Amino acid sequence: MNIFKQLFKSIYSPKDIAIFRFQGIGKTILYVFLLTLISLIPPLISISTEINAAIQTGKTVIEDELPSFTIKDGQLKSSSKVPITVEKGDFTVIFDSTGTVKLNDIKDDNTVALLKNQFAFSGGGRIQTYEYSMLDSLKLSNKELAGFIDSIESSRYIIIGIAAVLILILTSASSFIEISILALIGLALKNMAGRRLNYGQLWRMAAYSETLPTIFFTIMAAIKTTVPNSFLINWFVAIIVLYLAINEIPKPKPKIK
Repeated sequence: MNIFKQLFKSIYSPKDIAIFRFQGIGKTILYVFLLTLISLIPPLISISTEINAAIQTGKTVIEDELPSFTIKDGQLKSSSKVPITVEKGDFTVIFDSTGTVKLNDIKDDNTVALLKNQFAFSGGGRIQTYEYSMLDSLKLSNKELAGFIDSIESSRYIIIGIAAVLILILTSASSFIEISILALIGLALKNMAGRRLNYGQLWRMAAYSETLPTIFFTIMAAIKTTVPNSFLINWFVAIIVLYLAINEIPKPKPKIK
């Protein structure tokens, strides 16, 4: 059966999921990669959009809205006596050569901060920092930093592509672990249902049992809707689908004495 037909049938048919236990492991692994790729479409689009917006915002702010500055000897230096905050759509740029603003003061996501001793970026609830001292003896100014952003802009699709591949690999690894755990749960489920299945068959069935929750959460991510207790819901639905698929397998005939 075509892998995309399998995708469609796995959404609603535990009976077909039960049949897929006989297929080759290679096709099942390919299916896991396909399912992972589908689940990554909304976040990859979001990342791509945010990178493009951040590049354009950063360039505009540096060239037009920040005072002249240099980064030298591990410090940001300018004539400004007070911190400057510039808001551009969903992005915020903080410029502070006075040392007034601290990392704890950065509360919002999508915030870029040029602080006295370090550069900081806040996104996804986390703050990444880079000390200017890492530049060693290199000296940076507005013009040079804008030129650096230009070079990033010209290669942004390469950067996005590399990021997408890395995210796919890491997320696929997580998916394989999740499926392996689900298959272990399947060993208990098949005993409860009185079916004869080995771990390899359960692993294949577990991979296809992940389809319904994966498609659901992908749609929710696409429409930017947060689902409470998503972790528990994901596991609950996957376990139920796997159990229904196990029940579709005929019970072994009792031995005649």
